[in-house]
Amino acid sequence: MGENGENANGKSANGNGVHESGKGKGNGTVTVMAARSFGEGRRRSCWYEEEVDDDLRWCFALNSILHTGVSEYQDIALLDTKPFGKVLIIDGKMQSAEMDEFIYHESLVHPALLHHPNPKSAFIMGGGEGSTAREILRHISVNKVVMCDIDEEVVDFCKRHLVANAEAFSSTRLDLVINDARAELESRRECFDVIIGDLADPIEGGPCYQLYTKSFYERVVKPKLCQGGIFVTQAGPAGVLSHTQVFSCIYNTLRHVFKYVVPYSAHIPSFADTWGWVMASDQPFTLSCDEINSKIKQRIEGELLYLDGQTFIAASILNKSVRKA
Repeated sequence: MGENGENANGKSANGNGVHESGKGKGNGTVTVMAARSFGEGRRRSCWYEEEVDDDLRWCFALNSILHTGVSEYQDIALLDTKPFGKVLIIDGKMQSAEMDEFIYHESLVHPALLHHPNPKSAFIMGGGEGSTAREILRHISVNKVVMCDIDEEVVDFCKRHLVANAEAFSSTRLDLVINDARAELESRRECFDVIIGDLADPIEGGPCYQLYTKSFYERVVKPKLCQGGIFVTQAGPAGVLSHTQVFSCIYNTLRHVFKYVVPYSAHIPSFADTWGWVMASDQPFTLSCDEINSKIKQRIEGELLYLDGQTFIAASILNKSVRKA
């Protein structure tokens, strides 16, 4: 194993936001490794490595390190990877990958907006990269999206480098606010048809932990939902071995706040796991597969790459081990 922090061309990449082992806020590492290939002798490759657990790591080869930076709150990196295209890394954790981010963001956004009878407004907690706003703005009924992220430097970084979301960031329907999500929701007088949590996982002691509590859902989120409003949040890994980390806890917490709660999941290749979301409301979720497909055609501009009625119905049927947790 060679030196940490070289890019695919062997140049130093120990810039801000790309961590060496044991350094920085996160646990992602860029490492140059010597690999043997039949007939080629030894060759040097640059790899990104992320710690999944104490004894489990996930790594993939890089073409180059495109950009790095450090904000007041977190480290940022944009990597060009061989298997997943451009990848956004924050605090050593992958946030999204060019090749499959549509799975995460379509799953996070569209089920809630499609189940609402006529969504006009949405509030995003987090979502600094702009992809969640992009998907909401595809709904022709929506006339206002408030995106509230605490880290202005991350938002500016994503504006500059994630060109797929440029149109969303420039939309007149988007109200971009730099603030703490809790403080912003509490200060607003209006209610929202849909509130979306696109935040980091609720690791105890972490910056987002208090935004996943029963108290927060009861006292802040629920009062800011309009009549018939829907709340949805990303809920972390939801695999057979990983769902007990946060997914099951988030689901069970929301069951104590809302009358109707629907957990669902999908495999995301770049995350190397099944990922989960939880949707909640005091109104029942009654759409059939055909009704979801009909609403997609009527309400959403362009074709979805991942989600349709069949996909959502299947996603909401959890396997036995996760259901029983």
